[in-house]
Amino acid sequence: MDSRKIALVTGGSRGLGRDMAVNLAKKGLDVVITYNSNSEAAQRTLELIGTEGAQGIALQLDARNSTAFEAFKTNLVAELNKQWNRSKIDYLVNNAGFGHEGSVFDTSEEAFDDLMNVHFKGVYFLTQKLLGAMNDGGGIVNISSGLARFSFPGYSAYAAMKGAVEVYTRYLAKELGTRKIKANTVAPGAINTDFNKDRFEAAPQVVEIIASLTALGRVGEAEDIGSVVAFLCTDDAAWINGQRIEASGGMFV
Repeated sequence: MDSRKIALVTGGSRGLGRDMAVNLAKKGLDVVITYNSNSEAAQRTLELIGTEGAQGIALQLDARNSTAFEAFKTNLVAELNKQWNRSKIDYLVNNAGFGHEGSVFDTSEEAFDDLMNVHFKGVYFLTQKLLGAMNDGGGIVNISSGLARFSFPGYSAYAAMKGAVEVYTRYLAKELGTRKIKANTVAPGAINTDFNKDRFEAAPQVVEIIASLTALGRVGEAEDIGSVVAFLCTDDAAWINGQRIEASGGMFV
């Protein structure tokens, strides 16, 4: 049986998720990615995974819809058996998400619920559902945000969900310890990806401001994050558990 380990990255079709998937492949892992609607982008990610000598598959998943998680698990197990003759993954990276900008005064309940469903409820219950399809000794990496530590006006709801994920991750680390499954959080700072594209293009001065607030003097790129996530999915990180690792270049240090 192939001894290569398998990682699942939600939202792995583009942006940070794509870079995570490619870096996992570079570390010698095979990768399952999920995408919501952009199957062409997912296929491009699979091609990049292949160039690193790894195998990959892409599965559709709406991370906001927890009622679909049981069917997703069934599909995942079937595809794992088909591709690898295995029924379990080793690592789960909860990355899927989207941004929202709105002050405390004008964030709607609908927007709040949408954020919660993908960034917290989705993370909580997808993890719960997939624990039975994870090997002992693996790991979980949840993606948070620098905004859970420092505050920018307009991101209260998004940041609150990420703060909840950080607390949840510590509980995962505690409760999954008997299975030797590690759980950690990676918190990116401001990153130049699709996530922030519209904001950066509409207000280029924002990039300069962020760079000035960052010790390393620039805005982050996707490749600044993927390698950190991949590291946590290797034996080199076997003794890192229950931790929040911020990859922000030193914002507000």
